[in-house]
Amino acid sequence: MNANKDLNYAFALSRQCLRILGVWPDPLVSLSEFQRPNIRFIVVTCILCLYLIVPQMTNMILAWGDVSRMVEYLASVNIGLMALCKLFGTWYHGEALRTLMASVMTDWMTLKNNQERNTMLNIARHGRTLSFKCYMSFACLILFYIFFNLLKFIRNISQTQRSLVYRFNYPYNIQKSPNYEITFFTQLSSGVTSAFINCTVDSYISILLLHICAQLINLRTSLNNLVNELAKGFISSSRFKKGLAEITIRHEHLIRNAKTINECYSIVLFVHMLAATFQLCFESFQVFLIITSHRDVSIIKLAYLSFYFIFILTHLYIYCYSAERLLTESANMAYGVYDCKWYEISAKDAKNLMFIIYQSTVPLRLMAGKFGTFSLEMFGTTVKTSMGYLSVLLTLLD
Repeated sequence: MNANKDLNYAFALSRQCLRILGVWPDPLVSLSEFQRPNIRFIVVTCILCLYLIVPQMTNMILAWGDVSRMVEYLASVNIGLMALCKLFGTWYHGEALRTLMASVMTDWMTLKNNQERNTMLNIARHGRTLSFKCYMSFACLILFYIFFNLLKFIRNISQTQRSLVYRFNYPYNIQKSPNYEITFFTQLSSGVTSAFINCTVDSYISILLLHICAQLINLRTSLNNLVNELAKGFISSSRFKKGLAEITIRHEHLIRNAKTINECYSIVLFVHMLAATFQLCFESFQVFLIITSHRDVSIIKLAYLSFYFIFILTHLYIYCYSAERLLTESANMAYGVYDCKWYEISAKDAKNLMFIIYQSTVPLRLMAGKFGTFSLEMFGTTVKTSMGYLSVLLTLLD
């Protein structure tokens, strides 16, 4: 078994992308070096704020009263703020995530048999599939975003008054070359960066959750094997208690890891849930206006807005799926005790199994602040709510 290769299989893409953003919680880096803000993190944050969030927020305020324009500007601000929250949250909780990643590395390094490894690789494969879908939606979205804005750049390059990706009055002459070209492509990169941050952090969190799911499955299998060995007389009662103590300690450790993820990203995911709800509404609203008002809009922009909707929907789904899987596997620990051959061992030894049941009475959850739990039910509720907001916007438009 090659633990480093297996670990790389699970986290390679997330690790490289978070390194690009300057927020990878590397457990191999010394704590003193890790605590210093990375220059890449500072540059990305400045580009995101100065070339996307501030211009579009200003444009939204200036367009107050025009619902269609306000929604267009607010959609960009929304996705930018969502990305900024995730980036800052990952950096701010870097030390806790660094400890968590050290624990993940230990899990891969201390596998006991091929069965545990196969379980972890199988779950990691699900995580890679979710990441692939996440990055595919990102690639399709950015392809149309760049193509649409490059056409705009080509049309404007020979004009006297040239427009930017996001209209804004900077404290320098943007019409003068190379100021215009630099500003245009910096704004273009800010839009790409916002989608890239959302994609990277979302896939990273989902892989972490699925890793804990794999550990819970392995723990449940170990518990079942331990009880079976005692029932068949292969081990003594003292050996059983020692093994059960190790499983209980390991279970507590996994519970702490799950709570660490929730504590690090709970507020961020509350912002994500709200932003995703409004974003689905905004994109649907823009597509609806284009179709019903028969506007002269290029097929590229319509495709861009459609992929935007799919992008938000995909990211919301991977959170809900991973959180639902975590909730199910944590609850299954209690059912695993019930399913093992506890009735074939002594009553004294069977009573010790109650520790596992007690620890599993409250399933592990990924919370959106303190207002909701991510699950497949939340996925449906969020989509339904966003369509409700859409009807409100259409009413305001009328």
